[in-house]
Amino acid sequence: MPVGANVVATVTTGIIPESIAIWEIDVLTLINLLAVTSLYFFGVYRLNIQPVGYRAHWPLRYSISFGTGMAFLAFAYLGPFSSWAHYAFWPHMSQHIVVMMIAAPLIVMSNPISLLFLNLSRPGRRQVIRILRSRPAIFLSKPLVGGLIATTVLLGAHFAPVMNLNVVNHDFMMFIERPLFLGAALLFYYPIMSSDLIAHRPPSTIRVLALGIIMIPETLLGMVIHFSPVTLYDSYVTLAPQFNIDPVADQKFAGALMWAVAMVIDGMCMMFAAMEWWREQEKETKKMEREEALAQSEPT
Repeated sequence: MPVGANVVATVTTGIIPESIAIWEIDVLTLINLLAVTSLYFFGVYRLNIQPVGYRAHWPLRYSISFGTGMAFLAFAYLGPFSSWAHYAFWPHMSQHIVVMMIAAPLIVMSNPISLLFLNLSRPGRRQVIRILRSRPAIFLSKPLVGGLIATTVLLGAHFAPVMNLNVVNHDFMMFIERPLFLGAALLFYYPIMSSDLIAHRPPSTIRVLALGIIMIPETLLGMVIHFSPVTLYDSYVTLAPQFNIDPVADQKFAGALMWAVAMVIDGMCMMFAAMEWWREQEKETKKMEREEALAQSEPT
């Protein structure tokens, strides 16, 4: 057997559930994903093809971002991570990573609120603006608030009683945990990764700082899980051996995933925000240069 195959076999030994299907076709989840995706692209079609108040072209990059984000959601909710999440810890952790750190920012960057706004009549647009400018919406769109909510959901879901309930109760995982994770992630990334009709978008420095701070609880959680001298969740300890899973190896791999992947993905998001910061500074510098040149050209 080649060396690479030996390494893969060694890494995956004891963590891949046996006799469990790779795909879990949850009809309700599939219908919801298809409905949301269809609504978005119908809005794009209507905006680009049909006269909606005034003709406007929807940027292709937004559509690609949304489609990619929904594809990652489908993979997380219908693929092996969902199918194996009740029997092994690392697929459950991988599902959190895909939803919170990949799908959510991609969906936010697709500007769905702006798309909704452009497809509405004038009364509908006024209502959207009224909601976005309301005190609750402004409060929830603050990076500190979104970061606290996302951190609370992430850490709270990994307390032993909550995690054990997730493992044994599919309805709790599907109707409570999943919406909380996705909602908290969308709320956190909304003011940071997009300019989607935000009432008061935070400065670039705050956005970069927020992405750096959110990395702390994510990596600490991964380290605690990885280096824990004991297994943390009794439900996995009970179920895992039935499918030839080593609970200790499973837990260590799950912690390593959260630890390493969070640093990589959050680092990429910070680079994205930093590049935007640099572009804003460049625009401001050019504006100041133009104003200075104009002032010098005026007669004294």
